[in-house]
Amino acid sequence: MNEKTESFKTFAEFYPYYLAEHDNLTCRRLHIIGSTLVILLLIIVIWSRNWYLLWLLPILGYGFAWVGHFFFEKNKPATFKYPLYSFAGDWVMYWQVITGKIRM
Repeated sequence: MNEKTESFKTFAEFYPYYLAEHDNLTCRRLHIIGSTLVILLLIIVIWSRNWYLLWLLPILGYGFAWVGHFFFEKNKPATFKYPLYSFAGDWVMYWQVITGKIRM
């Protein structure tokens, strides 16, 4: 299927496409860095109750990921076309990396 005409009915159908869009090792590493920073920031916000820091979450999460896509993967982030599946894909890939299912 062509990316422009591809339609996914389930996350299970989407996830192989998501992984293919993250083939570049540097791109994947930048995703992991961004996701880790998001988790750390959430912990800091909850612990410190500095709720105003929440505005940094999308900058950390998407900033690192988009640098990976635009400069290393050389593709457009799946977030633009599949925002919910892409968000879920970020966290599934993160879990698979930290549990060793996807090698870095």
